[in-house]
Amino acid sequence: MATIDFYYSAHSSYAYLGCKRLYEIAAAAGRTVAHYPIDLSKVVPASGSKSFADKSDAYRKYFFERELQRWSQFRGAPMIGRARFHHHDITLANCTLTAGVLSDLDVGPLALAYLTAHWRDDADLADRPTLASLISGVGMDADALLAAALEAPAREAYTANTEAAIERGMFGSPTFIVDGDMFYGQDRLEMVERAIEEPFAQGWSGA
Repeated sequence: MATIDFYYSAHSSYAYLGCKRLYEIAAAAGRTVAHYPIDLSKVVPASGSKSFADKSDAYRKYFFERELQRWSQFRGAPMIGRARFHHHDITLANCTLTAGVLSDLDVGPLALAYLTAHWRDDADLADRPTLASLISGVGMDADALLAAALEAPAREAYTANTEAAIERGMFGSPTFIVDGDMFYGQDRLEMVERAIEEPFAQGWSGA
């Protein structure tokens, strides 16, 4: 079955806003979502962008306050204004998702649970008991998945996902790949939907 490749981090605000819509698009098109958790702390600077902390106050207020408010309402995805634990290490959460992928588990519900817990409920995704609760809440074996997340295969796959994102010139989370065509940002999901039905022309001849 054809896929929609989903590159994201488990604490990404815009991945949260687009996650349910992505799943709806995939289900309607008869496609699966292929999950690729990535390390944003490496992908963002590799793209040539400044870190969020180094961006101007005007930029942060627009993209991470006003835009989040509007998209939250537009997507029907309630979210808090600021996630207190957003700057905590996200590696374990991302690696549990990666471990699930390696075990051929459907990690879609877990990814949505993480994103929702972080942005709606202010959950700390670096906290092991919190992760265990969320994993169990979607019917997965928390002990097994958390153990697998610490092992080499999951860590190596997570690194490989991140390196692939950098090599493909991705800017951040979420990024979607449809039949080789890359779309950055949840605000491109309607274009993702169109690309499945009618691929966009390749090449650019100017306006």
